[in-house]
Amino acid sequence: MPSRDPFASHTDLEDQLGLHFDEPRATRRVWPVRELVAQVRELVEQEYGDIWVEGEISNFRPAPSGHVYFTLKDADAQLPIVLFRRQAMLLRFRPEDGLHVLVRGRVSVYEQRGQLQLVAETMEPVGAGSLQLAFEQLKQRLKAEGLFDAERKKPLPLFPHTVGIVTSPTGAVIRDFLNIVSRRHSGLNVLLCPVSVQGDSAPGEIEAALVELNAGGLVDLIVLARGGGSLEDLAAFNSERVARAIASSKLPVVSAVGHETDFTIADFVADLRAPTPSAAAELITEAQHKIAEHLATQSHRLERAARFQLLQARQRLTRLPVSRVESRVTTLLHRLEQRLDDATQRLDNALTAQLRLRQNRIAELAAAVLRIDPRQNLAHARAHLADFRARLDRCLERLVQSSAASLNALDARLHSLSPLAVLDRGYALVLSAEGALVRSTAQIATGDCVTTRLADGSFTSHVESTAAAAPRATANNANPGPTPRKRGRKSKS
Repeated sequence: MPSRDPFASHTDLEDQLGLHFDEPRATRRVWPVRELVAQVRELVEQEYGDIWVEGEISNFRPAPSGHVYFTLKDADAQLPIVLFRRQAMLLRFRPEDGLHVLVRGRVSVYEQRGQLQLVAETMEPVGAGSLQLAFEQLKQRLKAEGLFDAERKKPLPLFPHTVGIVTSPTGAVIRDFLNIVSRRHSGLNVLLCPVSVQGDSAPGEIEAALVELNAGGLVDLIVLARGGGSLEDLAAFNSERVARAIASSKLPVVSAVGHETDFTIADFVADLRAPTPSAAAELITEAQHKIAEHLATQSHRLERAARFQLLQARQRLTRLPVSRVESRVTTLLHRLEQRLDDATQRLDNALTAQLRLRQNRIAELAAAVLRIDPRQNLAHARAHLADFRARLDRCLERLVQSSAASLNALDARLHSLSPLAVLDRGYALVLSAEGALVRSTAQIATGDCVTTRLADGSFTSHVESTAAAAPRATANNANPGPTPRKRGRKSKS
């Protein structure tokens, strides 16, 4: 039998001590669950990468993240569907339980549950068009919320000074609107807020325009205008974003979208619906136009009356002496001059008072701004941040120190339990020629070759004699005798 060093490594030592573990034999392929499910998912996605599935929606559940989850079922089976946020935002209608739809997507496997599902890309209702369905759904929902109620609609100002119009700057709508306004009320100012009136970006632009006109404080009312078109062309004015922006407007909103036969969600939410943009221009200038006509009529009557009074005055003057006429005219002029001086003085006093009031208001606002100076709040916030950062550093330092102490204690404990640490304390291991650990004198005989393992090495020796250990002392022994010394242990001086 060839000799080898049984102390080459800790693994050899474990082998010598009889600590053997059999290696598993590769008799079959064992799949990890994750690897198996992942491979099944790849095969399913390759085979069913782009399919259409028809069924009825159930268990519809929109998540806070914007993703949409529901089950597509028929009479015999059901299939989980997931519609991620980016695709859900492109839907033109709101899915709901019981709706019969046609879904396009790819079949996949949700690995965390090992569940087959369809990752949807697009979805459309079966039967009614998606735009008409979205229109009816949104109309019913907003009506239930009270956005169409007549009680919440605001009256239009009779004599607006400035009108804001939200429409395309290049269409015929703005030209017709300006022509009618200039003809019926030339003193009315029109502020154009240009937006896209169709396309995916149109609802966002219209919403932003309504918010901007409300915040600016430059207009008295808002006109939302667009020419006629198909249901697809008017989709922006049937969006929920535009409807809620109109409902949130503090200024009255006139909806003038499409032709007289076209109805949009904006028409129902707006404070007033005009059949066409031209009709909207006539409605907002109606009161001013009536006043202008009335003033023209009264002016004509006043002119005729003035001519008559002037004719009568001339006839009376021809019959009066010249000196008396001059005296009366001079007195009248003096009286008018005095009234003019009084009016001038009152105007100066009023302007001075208003100026002083405005100056005091500006001073109060400046003082308020200084009191709420954001720089002071920023300085306090920085101080709190520095304090929290210092506390965090101290906590982290204590945590690291505690963890290091625990690690050192565990290391010392591990070292104390190591078999080699026992050899460092003066003990030794005796092995037979076959490498077996000698635990009793019965395992060896005189002349045998044994190997002794110490802390810093080993040596080989021959057994000259063996002797059994003396019996252990008991409480009944009168003379227990001297305590035997442990083999290989050095006595302390």
